[in-house]
Amino acid sequence: MLTGHNFIGARESAVGTKTFTGVNPTSGEDLPTTFTEATVGEVAEASALATQAFDAYRDTRPEQRATFLETIADEILALGDELLERASDETALPASTRLTGERGRTCNQLKLFAAVVRDGSWVDARIDHANPDRTPFPKPDVRSCLNAIGPVAVFGASNFPLAFSTAGGDTASALAAGCPVVCKAHPAHPGASELVSRAILAAAKKTGMPDGVYSMIHGGNDAGLALVNDPHIKAVGFTGSLGGGRAIYNAAAARPEPIPVYAEMGSINPVFMLPGALAERADTIGAGLADSITLGVGQFCTNPGLILAEADEATQTLVASTVNALNESADGTMLTAGIHAAYEAGVSALATKTERLTESGQAALFQTDAPTFLSTPELSHEVFGPSSLLVTGTRAELLKIAENLEGHLTATIHGTEEDLASAADLITILEKKVGRIVANGFPTGVEVCHAMVHGGPYPATTDPRSTSVGTGAILRFARPVCYQNLPDALLPPALQEANPEGLNRLVDGNRT
Repeated sequence: MLTGHNFIGARESAVGTKTFTGVNPTSGEDLPTTFTEATVGEVAEASALATQAFDAYRDTRPEQRATFLETIADEILALGDELLERASDETALPASTRLTGERGRTCNQLKLFAAVVRDGSWVDARIDHANPDRTPFPKPDVRSCLNAIGPVAVFGASNFPLAFSTAGGDTASALAAGCPVVCKAHPAHPGASELVSRAILAAAKKTGMPDGVYSMIHGGNDAGLALVNDPHIKAVGFTGSLGGGRAIYNAAAARPEPIPVYAEMGSINPVFMLPGALAERADTIGAGLADSITLGVGQFCTNPGLILAEADEATQTLVASTVNALNESADGTMLTAGIHAAYEAGVSALATKTERLTESGQAALFQTDAPTFLSTPELSHEVFGPSSLLVTGTRAELLKIAENLEGHLTATIHGTEEDLASAADLITILEKKVGRIVANGFPTGVEVCHAMVHGGPYPATTDPRSTSVGTGAILRFARPVCYQNLPDALLPPALQEANPEGLNRLVDGNRT
């Protein structure tokens, strides 16, 4: 049963006077349960409790922490249809397909991080033994490994109510690193956030985790900024808009003690169509492109918002195939009224500067030429929703566009073997612009695996060295600590001479 309360660790709290409800985006009707926004005092309590829990939690052994993560997954599954139905009511995402799959992804990434924790090699243990006989100066014993950074603030995303929300990748990776989490639930799906938070807290109780290892607060900008500014918070994970991410980043940088912000803020994910591929399979590529544009009503951060191709007959075939598929696509309900209004405004703005190729349905494809695109900076802005812009030009012009791109999450290249063999110059450019380069596929669909990079240069993210998907995400919430000449008994287990956890370590320059 939903209460609409905040969670200060295991304790429920609702002392504030500001309240709100979830809204069904299909009907516009308020959903059952009134939620209470957290006060600044409640945010401070949750953050302080996370600090109290930090030492005990970071000292849990790998098996304990891994079991905690796996138990969270089990508790989420135990919520059954109640979670899927509430999330669907709040987002208009279909329960039987999209949300069932997203729940599976959420649980699988928790289990993947559990495996990373058990393996333990992520701590990057390094040992350089002492050499007292070295001249002219003796060499000290020097050892280092990664340690948890401290309590982490996580902001739930609007477009993934499970996989990027209360138990999403940011929370999973922070908990895996040994960091307590204070999560600000997204107001677009407060009921789903409460249900999943209850699952996390149930798992914490079952596995004996310290109170304060997880807290969840409701609220808007005031609660969010209070969380970022709280001195107990040592890092932030965020998925959302450029404006929201920059506000959090700026606030964190302005603190007396600045902290890192790992904000994923969207992207237009350019798709380059090379001539050989279009000559071979323009129809097939066009149909796949339309599916990618409309997937999830276009509300993926990897939505292909920019298509680049040379102006020739094969490109016209691509256009016809894509337009036909988009015209036949069904309109969908967007996540919130605000997101829908922003999409309509973005589409209207594009229509004033480019040619709309699709009919009057929700999905939209626009077209312009390379000189116009290069001279009109606003055409490169993200329109969050089921639309894309096709830009045609010469190969030299398309390379110039690539050179002028801002940072993005992905870039895609469709090409034959011959096309790709001659595209080294394009790939060299894109390596500096994006976090993931896709060949002969589509950017939507981010595989949760060890090698995945979901990040990119600004403004895609605030830190291009990081990823928010894949096991590398754990590194965001850890920092290196060096131990010189400490007695073995005072070292972390990862650095003790006996290697009690059986880790892969770098010992005197050799992997062992």
